[in-house]
Amino acid sequence: MTEAAVEVFTDGACIGNPGPGGWAALLRYRGRERWVSGHEGATTNNRMELMAAIAALETLKRPTDVHITTDSTYVMQGAQTWMAAWKARNWRTAARAPVLNQDLWMRLDLQLARHRVRWSWCRGHTGHPENELADERARTEALIAAGELARLPGAAA
Repeated sequence: MTEAAVEVFTDGACIGNPGPGGWAALLRYRGRERWVSGHEGATTNNRMELMAAIAALETLKRPTDVHITTDSTYVMQGAQTWMAAWKARNWRTAARAPVLNQDLWMRLDLQLARHRVRWSWCRGHTGHPENELADERARTEALIAAGELARLPGAAA
């Protein structure tokens, strides 16, 4: 990785699991920041965690060095460890069951082939500034999905 890597901080949230969910990613490059976020009406927390990482990587226009910080061991371990075995077994688990969230894992796999990604894990809800911001935004998106907010505060009408 170079010093000029894009820093990404991700989080996903659900109101109930499954339930309305939201995801958010903060991208930082050379002091500039950009948010990407979204929501779904019926989903799971794991899908929202995956979507945050996928959307951040899909936002990048060209192959890039990326450092992703996540509080999701599911996403990080899946990307670093489990995905290679799943692919070798045609997207099946060791028990021969289809991989859950295969559609999103395949999207993430495409992006991991495109970018040079380094992963870091942080414990959620422990004061990590960017993780707390991503969590707040993901929870806001989940509230939008639940119909409890009309739109993201500060977003154009």
